[in-house]
Amino acid sequence: MILQGKRILVTGVISRESIAYAVAEEAQKAGAELILTSFGRAMRLTERAAARLPRKPDVLELDVNEPEHLERLTADVSDRWDGLDGVLHAIAFAPEDALGGRFMTTPPESAIAAFQTSAYSYKSLAAALLPLFDGEGSIVGMDFDGSVAWPVYDWMGVSKAALEAVNRYLARDLGAHGVRVNLVSAGPLETLAARGIPGFRELVDLWQAQAPLGWDAEDREPVARTVCWLLSDWSKGVSGEIVHVDGGFHAMGAPLAQGQRPEATGDKAEGSNGQLSPTPEAAS
Repeated sequence: MILQGKRILVTGVISRESIAYAVAEEAQKAGAELILTSFGRAMRLTERAAARLPRKPDVLELDVNEPEHLERLTADVSDRWDGLDGVLHAIAFAPEDALGGRFMTTPPESAIAAFQTSAYSYKSLAAALLPLFDGEGSIVGMDFDGSVAWPVYDWMGVSKAALEAVNRYLARDLGAHGVRVNLVSAGPLETLAARGIPGFRELVDLWQAQAPLGWDAEDREPVARTVCWLLSDWSKGVSGEIVHVDGGFHAMGAPLAQGQRPEATGDKAEGSNGQLSPTPEAAS
């Protein structure tokens, strides 16, 4: 088991549909001890999801935009463990008026809110928990390709591009502490939060047409297992990287010819990228 004895903090579990839940489940199967975070109205949902895991972990309060929450998180983790081996940052939020084709009319405060929660928080969480790493460890963040512009993604897309830059700078500054920092860029996945985003059904359809391996928007296992690999010692030497788990979509310049497409995996429910959320509970 590649995570045997590893102590890992997981953010972003809202329901069993969450990508972070799939990571937590795979991490426990691989031998890890877990702590989850949540806050506000989402806390009860997170605790309910935690109870469905193979071993129920503690759920600590964390609004990543509140400095006092970050300070308390460090203390609370220290009370439970004598160190930390890994962190999953699965946190993102954009106000409604920063998405859905409103890029040109988004007010600055909404763009700033998207950046703070979706990109700056990566640094905030890493800085708060860095004292708990004992000479080595791994931080993994969830991404959706920020190198191109996407329909309706708007200021969340800008924030993901910023997240990718933050990832590189964190890799630079945390390397001296033995801490690896990487992102997993997932294809569009069906989650509770995703269903609130207009237009993502089209992205799922596009993935089916362009990903050479095909794409199942309801299968979170490939993404979760890749995160677990990055959290494990098997990824030593890897930092500042963006690992694409998207069926190969990112490497194709255009949709595949009809004969090159894998067989469809069936009609999927409306899907979207699992990191987007129209609700503030995503900051947990």
